[in-house]
Amino acid sequence: MQTMDPWWKSAVVYQIYPRSFADADGDGVGDLRGIIAHLDHLAGLGVDVIWLSPIYPSPQDDNGYDISDYQDIDPLFGDLDVFDELLAGVHARGMKLVMDLVVNHSSDEHPWFLESRSDKASPKRDWYWWRPAREGMEPGTPGAEPTNWTAAFGGSAWEFDDKTGEYYLHLFSRKQPDLNWENEEVRQAVHTMMRWWLDRGVDGFRMDVINLISKDTALPDGPVAGTAVFPESAAGYVNGPRVHEFLHEMHEEVFAGRDAVLTVGEMPGVTIEEAVRFTDPRRRELDMVFQFDHVWADRGDDPWQLVPLKLTRLKAILGRWQAGLAEHGWNSLYWNNHDQPRAVSRYGDDSPAHRVASAKMLGTVLHMHRGTPYVYQGEELGMTNYPFETIADFRDIESLGQYAEAVERDGRSPEEVLTVLRARGRDNARTPMQWDASPHAGFTTGRPWLAVNPNHTRINAAAQRDDPDSTYHYYRRLIALRHTEPAVVDGDFTMLLPHDERLYAFTRRLGATELLVIGNFTGRRVRAEIEDAAAWSSAELLLTNEAAPSADLTLAPWQAVVYRRTVEA
Repeated sequence: MQTMDPWWKSAVVYQIYPRSFADADGDGVGDLRGIIAHLDHLAGLGVDVIWLSPIYPSPQDDNGYDISDYQDIDPLFGDLDVFDELLAGVHARGMKLVMDLVVNHSSDEHPWFLESRSDKASPKRDWYWWRPAREGMEPGTPGAEPTNWTAAFGGSAWEFDDKTGEYYLHLFSRKQPDLNWENEEVRQAVHTMMRWWLDRGVDGFRMDVINLISKDTALPDGPVAGTAVFPESAAGYVNGPRVHEFLHEMHEEVFAGRDAVLTVGEMPGVTIEEAVRFTDPRRRELDMVFQFDHVWADRGDDPWQLVPLKLTRLKAILGRWQAGLAEHGWNSLYWNNHDQPRAVSRYGDDSPAHRVASAKMLGTVLHMHRGTPYVYQGEELGMTNYPFETIADFRDIESLGQYAEAVERDGRSPEEVLTVLRARGRDNARTPMQWDASPHAGFTTGRPWLAVNPNHTRINAAAQRDDPDSTYHYYRRLIALRHTEPAVVDGDFTMLLPHDERLYAFTRRLGATELLVIGNFTGRRVRAEIEDAAAWSSAELLLTNEAAPSADLTLAPWQAVVYRRTVEA
């Protein structure tokens, strides 16, 4: 008997970055009541799942990814009563809500770490990674760190603690000490917390850098390649020796018997082979992973040089992932999120002439792949990168740390570094949601924590809801197509024109139904030189962002097309 697909295979997920989504109380920071006020925008879009970036109590060193209490709501956003109201509103509209789970590390202000730090004899000392200085070195002096591991936000991954005379590990900010998953008590505490949220009614978790939770207990030194987001020393903690064991244990302890739950793991540095193991349902670990290969496709050996995107490289990466997870496992599909710049500014053309067309084209190409698509807030409006002028315009801890290292330590020119941060910095995704053309884009009545993009007078939700040809309404049709055409969810994937630098083309086939998807990644008219072009041009045109192409499949600038035809099964 054929089994039913899990519900999340045909779902579309919408990510909310709460501090930038909608502010109901006028303090300049988004909150839960702001989200509640805009639930109909999301229901009207047709999304199935809302994923919230962290809303737990936090010192906000890394905008909430440094958690000081896993079982409460930061007063900045509301409280548990308001959260329950939000959850009920989401469920009443037929959507699900997924929380961000950040358990590779906690805040250094979490009670667990405060106790761990209090004394070497503390019962929670081993809940984190503490190590003495290198043998023969004076503790606290340069070079005395236990290993040469570097932190993602700059500097050493080890912070010296005066009170106990040892170092603690932090792969990110020094205020984000890494939890020691080798300790069974840590794992049990995390599992208990996760069950508490699920029992409250949440529908799953997006797990932050979850493939870093297992470390090589020898903590070996490694050659540090300064150009990498995670250098070669990452061999000591990326996809570590017990990570599959830990995730299987989590599944059995937390998710077993809860079939409606969604689990997705963010996994920098994950390989296709590892992703298959993580997401093969027979292994009972996770439902899907976020991989980073395609969002690193425009990075060169020098991190402070912008590299033009080669479409052939992008197609090769995404094609490998389509093929690699075709038999077992599942893809997450995304162009941008809170850690990536705006898709239309990165992969498309955000000029007035082509922004709308390229935003629609990018959505089409992504959503027609095999996998579960993620829409980042404002993506459905075609929101763009912000015109940052100086480093003072940035708020992101990663951008500020990298700027300081590049300019002060490495001697880079400020303008050279700013050029890259303007294009790739995380704050591009974190500017407030553009609801209308009023001051501060309808995001807040106060002063926004991060400046609103000045183009909000032209690009905003209110204007697009009234325009049937808008990016918003195009996304509605795109999401509806995924919900109604089984070939989008379950069809096989065949890449076409792999060597073409202008067009992204592929087919999806399920039984007697075949789809053809083409996206023009240029500002010029381009003919799609594929077999059977004339026959395809007379097939059913399911979706396009421009007028129907000519019989030879010549596409307008930044045009996308989706055709459907019946073939012999």
